[in-house]
Amino acid sequence: MKMLNQDEAKRITDKVLSLSKADECTVTIAGSRTGNIRYARNAVSTAGLVEDTQLSVSVAYGNKQGTASINEFDDKSLEKVVRRAEDLARLAPENPEFMPTPEKTAFKATQTFSAKTDAIDPEFRAQVAAYSIEACKKNRLVAAGFFTDQSSFETISNSKGVFGHQQRTGVDFTCTVRTEDGRGSGWVRRDANDVARFDARAAADIAIEKALRSADAKAIEPGRYTVILEPAASADLMAYMFFGFDARSADEGRSFLAKKGGANRMGDKLFDQQVNIWTDPWHSEVPVMPWDAESLLPREKMDLIKDGKVANMIYSRYWAKKQGKRATAMPGNIIMAGGSKSTEELIASTKKGVLVTRTWYIRMVDPQSVLLTGLTRDGTFYIENGKIKHPIKNFRFNESPVTMLNNIDELGKAEVLAGDESPFQLLVPAMRVRDFNFTSLSDAV
Repeated sequence: MKMLNQDEAKRITDKVLSLSKADECTVTIAGSRTGNIRYARNAVSTAGLVEDTQLSVSVAYGNKQGTASINEFDDKSLEKVVRRAEDLARLAPENPEFMPTPEKTAFKATQTFSAKTDAIDPEFRAQVAAYSIEACKKNRLVAAGFFTDQSSFETISNSKGVFGHQQRTGVDFTCTVRTEDGRGSGWVRRDANDVARFDARAAADIAIEKALRSADAKAIEPGRYTVILEPAASADLMAYMFFGFDARSADEGRSFLAKKGGANRMGDKLFDQQVNIWTDPWHSEVPVMPWDAESLLPREKMDLIKDGKVANMIYSRYWAKKQGKRATAMPGNIIMAGGSKSTEELIASTKKGVLVTRTWYIRMVDPQSVLLTGLTRDGTFYIENGKIKHPIKNFRFNESPVTMLNNIDELGKAEVLAGDESPFQLLVPAMRVRDFNFTSLSDAV
């Protein structure tokens, strides 16, 4: 099915709403067109284009709910999916936390769509792969990578007059480069909603340089080190922390923002003074949809951490009513203020330390403190007197992003990242951190 414009989508949602006999009805339509190219061992292995459009109907009789989905859009199919949702609602048990669908509200559009990204074709994807493949062949290296581009739309509508429709685009690129003997490895990730912000050649060059420099790694003793985390390395660690800003999990004692006695740590200073983190759906580098499709609430610009203090928490509609608070939409992006220095400039002002390109295989050890364990890989280097002295073997670490953000020496420039472990778009800086806890050596390259 082709991508729907606003008028086409509204005709469908209006039709579905008119068919429903339930007390209330919510309709969402999500469509996407995703192109991709994958390569390994310096050769393209797969490429393609996937299109999909799904319609979901959620209805309620009192506080009994039912939801059904379909990917057919003729009148008979639309009626079928509505009846199915209604049947499920009648059979469902009563939901003690049921919240009626929201009243009509306005959504302020965000700049999530790029015509240039929407126009990406197979030739463009092939050129992205060619940059790293050709450069690796010249340097006797081996490249593997994955590039995707997506154009999509989302429509929301309910029986109380809520309606929203918006298009969005984005690209995602990862590339791993290794030496032919497997002793050196480099990696890079780039994400953007506008492909004009993406430079495939520059990205590939970073992975190539890391691979060449990381061969012949030397072992150093595990312990606590001053560490420079590149944005991708810090993003995947901090992603785990942001789930803790759910007010309910904090009030119920299930997150690092919990206090004894059923309170939360709103207003407490838990981080270094330099830490400022917020969400802003209209941010030019990480724009997101202006609503939360789960709650149908409009997103807003909101501080999460201000000068190291917990500034706000996220209240679901149910928990907000229970606690007498204002409900807030789930953020679509997380933005952390950075500095003006590049990673290279942070290195230049470091007497001794470790540069970490990437963290991976991250697992939660303790939700109460957000203690994580994981490994470094794809380029870990020892710094001495402001210069990279030599590559070092990778480490296992045990560290909490909460502790990490208390030990910041300096912040560098921020980069856009999707984040492997996060549902958010992230804008996160490089950072120099004291006393990062490396617990053992790893044989990973």
